[in-house]
Amino acid sequence: MASRRTTHDVAIVAMGCTPFRDHWNSSADDLLVDAVQECVGSLPDVTLDDVDAFWVGTQGSGLSGQTLARPLRLAGKPVTRVENYCATGSEALRNAAFAVASGAYDMVMATGVEKLKDSSYSGLSAVFPPADGTDVDWTAPAGFSLLAPAYQAAYGVDAQEMRAAMTRVAVKNHANGARNERAQFRKAVSAETVERSPRIAGQLGVMDCSGVSDGAAAAILVRAEDAHRYTDKPVYLRGMSFVAGSGSGMAADGYDFTTFPEVVTAAREAYAQAGVTDPATQISLAEVHDCFTPTEVVLMEDLGFSARGKAWRDILDGRYDADGALPVNTDGGLKSFGHPIGATGLRMMFECFTQLRGEAGARQVPDARLAVAQNLGGQPGSCVAFVAVLGNER
Repeated sequence: MASRRTTHDVAIVAMGCTPFRDHWNSSADDLLVDAVQECVGSLPDVTLDDVDAFWVGTQGSGLSGQTLARPLRLAGKPVTRVENYCATGSEALRNAAFAVASGAYDMVMATGVEKLKDSSYSGLSAVFPPADGTDVDWTAPAGFSLLAPAYQAAYGVDAQEMRAAMTRVAVKNHANGARNERAQFRKAVSAETVERSPRIAGQLGVMDCSGVSDGAAAAILVRAEDAHRYTDKPVYLRGMSFVAGSGSGMAADGYDFTTFPEVVTAAREAYAQAGVTDPATQISLAEVHDCFTPTEVVLMEDLGFSARGKAWRDILDGRYDADGALPVNTDGGLKSFGHPIGATGLRMMFECFTQLRGEAGARQVPDARLAVAQNLGGQPGSCVAFVAVLGNER
């Protein structure tokens, strides 16, 4: 049974997002307070007391709902902490959306936060529970580096063409981030800089990988019929799906590294709920999980933006540039923002929210009507995936 659209439509009426960068002088508490204050402060007649329930997504920056309740001084409110790999921020929003759609609450808040820069660990940190010893040992760059050679072999793309497409992803996303004051890396990079960066794993160099940063984001959600009580420019959640894979792919000899099956399923369900039949032409912009440059190549096909085996060519032709037919990662993506795990999914939502309200300034997509936010976690063969379709019309 596929997921269905909720009985009550849901709208996002306010959002806040901190800059994503090295916040050496700010704690996770500080970042949450900043994001929530921006979010609530954009609604003149709303205070935290008006919010009925809260969700906070974090992988390693707090335990229990007190991660949010403590810095916000919340008393007598239900606060839930969630975690779902790198899709943790999206999971906070998904659960908050279900709660308001059910009729249990009138107004809810989803938040996400992560402090990585002062964790004494270089990269994404996680504490895994004891296992039976059969788990595949891996690193994120190593796992995602397998996408490029698999794609080349499957579609007859030579090494120079694949390298050019991966480079174009990095150059594009850094160019977009250079126009975004909230991005960690605000400098455009050349193709030469990308291709000469030190190797990390396989074909991946440093500039093929997303960075490490701190950040937080927040959203207020209400039922769609109530949205105009709070704002003249609500953004509606038109479709949403989450899929957790079985985790068997990394241990399977025949696993296909040219696709994320979880993303394909989640996108199909979200599109069906939103009435999207041709995402390549109906979607105005997309925020996708560009943790590594070949990931974005594969995602263009899994999301139905490019035909199978053609994404590399579409990327080189500029289809996904800021002024292309379907702009992707207009805010700079993970490449420019880094990846504070609990906040990334909501950061993607923040860009979609901003674009659909026509408030993106120099990076504004003309006549933006429908946006996709796609967030994944884990590694190829063992993924969790979230896809949402948002619109400025109900």
